[in-house]
Amino acid sequence: MIHELRIYHCLPGRLPALLERFEKVTLDLWRRHGIRQAGFWTVTVGPSNHDLYYLLAWDSLGERQQRWDAFQSDPEWLAKRAESEKNGPIIASITNLMLQPTAFSSVS
Repeated sequence: MIHELRIYHCLPGRLPALLERFEKVTLDLWRRHGIRQAGFWTVTVGPSNHDLYYLLAWDSLGERQQRWDAFQSDPEWLAKRAESEKNGPIIASITNLMLQPTAFSSVS
């Protein structure tokens, strides 16, 4: 099992739009594509309250590639993403890390 940590660095004032898009659109599409989320977080105390952190769970990098590519090219996703950005871009940048648990991790 590997986990993918994605950090979306939003433009100022746009985090609420991103949260709404995840809640109302993205999560349903992920379920259809077999993408498993392990949690979402925002920053309460720290350097930026414009960021969304989340983890995805994958059995392998191959599974990740196949499912993520299918999601990214889904016509419904492309249309809904464009609709959610009709008032301007939401995300300034994305940080993406693939995490593998250590031998002593409580998560396998």
